[in-house]
Amino acid sequence: MSFIHSTAEVSADATIGEGTKVWHHSQVMPGATVGENCVIGHNCLVSGKAVLGNGVKIQSNTDVWDLVTLEDAVFVGPSVVFTNDLTPRAAFPKRDFPQYGSWKPTLVKHGASIGANATILCDLTIGMYAMVGAGAVVTSDVPDYALVVGVPAKQIGWSCVCGQRLVEDGSDWRCDCGKMYRLDGENLRLEIGD
Repeated sequence: MSFIHSTAEVSADATIGEGTKVWHHSQVMPGATVGENCVIGHNCLVSGKAVLGNGVKIQSNTDVWDLVTLEDAVFVGPSVVFTNDLTPRAAFPKRDFPQYGSWKPTLVKHGASIGANATILCDLTIGMYAMVGAGAVVTSDVPDYALVVGVPAKQIGWSCVCGQRLVEDGSDWRCDCGKMYRLDGENLRLEIGD
């Protein structure tokens, strides 16, 4: 059974999975899809064309706009900013003036984490188990397992499935948890562990 705080506004036309919790003063709009066992912190908004997988955790003061997809087990820190318009103008909203462009999607893949106060521009993908540092401004795609920080966000290393920073070990990368990874070109893949 889901829990909806008495101050939250959840549309009857939204899909909310079993075990999901929606906390104080949050809003889930008509058409939104929220999976099972999610947590939506206080003062959040989930727009009608947003999709949240299972086990997603969104901390306080975060808005998940139309065309943002958060796959299973994504963590979103407090006050993260998502966008869906690369050229916004108040006088020419995309829904009314399609000749000026369209909203753009954002995909955050399975298990990725986004730190507090990060800004995620649209029309990009944050890879599986990637780690976006607090306050980063993500302006381009982030590879699977990448650790990115700064403004604009730059890769400074790799992140394990468990969240720890990987250490280079010859031609491999390892984590204190026992998992081992190998670079295949510019892509990292899990070799040992589960």
